[in-house]
Order: sequence, then structure tokens, then C-alpha cells
Amino acid sequence: MAQNQPLADRMRPKTLDEFVGQEHLVGKGAILRNSIESGNLPSFILWGPPGTGKTTLAKIAAKRHNRVFFTLSAVHSGVKEVRQTIEKAKKQQFFDAPNPILFIDEIHRFSKSQQDSLLGAVEQGTITLIGATTENPSFEVISPLLSRCQVYVLKSLEINELEKLLDKALEKDFHLKKLNIQIKEKNELFRYSGGDARKLYNILELVINTENPDRNTSTEVIITNDKVTKILQQNIAFYDKNADQHYDIISAFIKSVRGSDPNGALYWLARMVEGGEDPKFIARRLTILAAEDIGLANPNALLIANNCFDAIERIGWPESRIILSEATIYLATSPKSNSAYMAINEAQQLVKETGDLPVPLQIRNAPTKLMKELGYGKDYKYAHNYPGNFAEEEFLPEGVKNRIIYSPQENSKEREIKQRLQVWWKNKYNY
Repeated sequence: MAQNQPLADRMRPKTLDEFVGQEHLVGKGAILRNSIESGNLPSFILWGPPGTGKTTLAKIAAKRHNRVFFTLSAVHSGVKEVRQTIEKAKKQQFFDAPNPILFIDEIHRFSKSQQDSLLGAVEQGTITLIGATTENPSFEVISPLLSRCQVYVLKSLEINELEKLLDKALEKDFHLKKLNIQIKEKNELFRYSGGDARKLYNILELVINTENPDRNTSTEVIITNDKVTKILQQNIAFYDKNADQHYDIISAFIKSVRGSDPNGALYWLARMVEGGEDPKFIARRLTILAAEDIGLANPNALLIANNCFDAIERIGWPESRIILSEATIYLATSPKSNSAYMAINEAQQLVKETGDLPVPLQIRNAPTKLMKELGYGKDYKYAHNYPGNFAEEEFLPEGVKNRIIYSPQENSKEREIKQRLQVWWKNKYNY
């Protein structure tokens, strides 16, 4: 094994028993483990943050039953490469040999035409498709392809899982176990890795190489929290090359907009623009933020964000950076409210606590005579038949009657909503 091979590659698991994390998918008796071990693999998409094992699981699945393994990157492959790979896969089909596996990294970056070119091969069983994505596939993968694939959600690694990976590298890696490495503190190693196994190994390797560049076995390398922070700050350009700061920077961007700082928001937007980030990824996050963090304080924010997304698709790059800038400034300088976000959380929690409560009879639909005889829709007050288009009615089930779910916050728009509710509902909405 070459010494210049990255630690993350050297430590890549070869079997499911070596794999750390994702117990809900590959633990004993879990759904994906059963599929891999049986060899009865459907086409599937692995959706999760970087460094959670998507590529590794695809390789383990192929190796488990010696299946031919093709790989394509959505960044570097077009329709031509997809078709060429499918033709190669067809030539591998003979006797009882299992279907070749086609692994597509960053499948969310495939265009519609590229995804269309996969459909026939997946449907006919020419290939078993395994896609990897950090983006919600329901947004980025076309419906016909998505319907032919299982979707498995991977989670960021927990501290105890990162600790296992760290101990494993120090004990088993051919190069590291020869060095005199003392880890006095681990908190910053884990914090900077952010639940990403590859990032953890990259940071560990960077710190070790900085402290002992010649890999002298007699040199003691002591790792502390302060040392990790200092080395990462000094080597930020090296660290950025992994593109794993994608999530750190979008987090800084969103928090700047939420915090109403247009300067901070524009700085992080520029970092993403200069780093080649997908503009649709940024626009999608702005749309979510407009609903979650601005909401009813300024309902136009969602319209602006949605128009930004649509305009980016029509205009293209680099002019789209101006559209992103305008939307970012508008959202950052807009009044903020998370009342809609809090309200749906409250409503979902209420449903979980109270279960499947019956719909009140007066607001049930009554399309048949029998239903009308049973009282469905009886005494329902049609709001438009009353002054001000409002009639007091109980719309919640009996078990949660009079429960307040939505609470207006203190901003001009929601103060208007609050006053309107109090005029309509009198004491019921007496916040």
C-alpha cells in the first residue's frame, strides 16, 4: 500500500463487518445489509452528507458477489459516457452472472437527458444502478428513475462512531501504527470533522504530517485541541481542496441571512460563487429559509426566493450570481419570523401525541345519502354565507378542541394577523 495514498483510502472498509455507522441500514438484520448479503440488490440511491460511506457501500455491494462494477461521476460524464457504459454492461450479461453495478457519484448533478438515458437499462435489468447524492433526490432525480429505485438515507456519524474510526486508524493503518502518536484531546478533531469520516481522516493526517513531515518513528506527535485548530487555520487552502467545507459555508451563509447581516451573507455567497457551487443549491436553500426564517413577517420573501430559483434556471451562469445577490440582500434585510416553522412542528407533535382523532361530523364530506343520514356535514356553517365571510366553527377534533397551534410573532404583518384572529375568534385567540 503506497504511503502517499490518502489515509481515508487506506482505511476504506472492504466488508460490512468493517463498516462503521449507518446501523439502521447495515446493522445485523437491517434492510440494506440483507440485500447486499443475499445478492438480491435493487437499484437504489444513497442520500446523505459527505463522508458517511456512500461510495464504500456501493463497492462493498459489488465485491460481495463479484459483480462487475462501473463508476461514473456526474461532474465529468455526459449522455455519451452513460450509453458507452451501458453497452459495456450488456456485454457482461451471460449465463447466470448477476447484473453489473453502475455507480454514479453526485447523481443529483445529472441533467434530465442524462437521467433519461439510464431508464431503459435500469428497467430492463441491464444494470443495477447505485446513485450517491448529498441532495434530496426528490428534488433532483426525475420521477421515472426515482420510482425504479429504493432511497436509503445515511446519517452523519456520531461521536462514538468517529472514535471507533480514529482508534482503528491508529491501531491498524500500516503507516500510522509505526509512529509515536499521542492523542491528548479529541474534541476538536471530532468537531471539525462534522460527522464526516473522510474529513476526520484528512484532518488527522494533516496534523500528523505537519508535526512530523518526515514520518520519523522516534518523533512524538502530541495532538491537542489547540494544535488541531491552529494547524487547520494555517492550512485552510489545503483543507478547502476536499470540497467538504461545502456544508460549513452554506451553514455560515444561511446563518448570516437569518441573522439579518447582508455583508456576512454576501461574503459567504461570494465564497460559494468562487468555489463553483451549484447555483440551484444556493437558491433552494434561500427558498427554504424564506419560509422557515422570514415566513409571515414578509410573505413576499418566499415569492422572491422562488422567482430567484426560476430565473437562475432560465438565465444561466455567470449572470445568475446577480440574481442570487439581489435575493440574498432582500432576505437578509427582511423582518424575520419562524412562526410557520414552529406551528407545523407543534401540529406534528400534537398528531404524534393524540393519534388518529376522528374528524368532527359537521366538517366531514357527505357525498352519499347514507352519510347525510349519519350526520356527515350536518349544521356545517358555510363561511361565505355569514357577515365578513366568517362563521365561528370548531375545526379541531374533540380531543384537542381549543388547542392553540399557531402563535403570531411580534412583527407588523403578524400583528395584523393577530388582530384579525382576535376580531374573528374573540377569546379563543386571546394570546
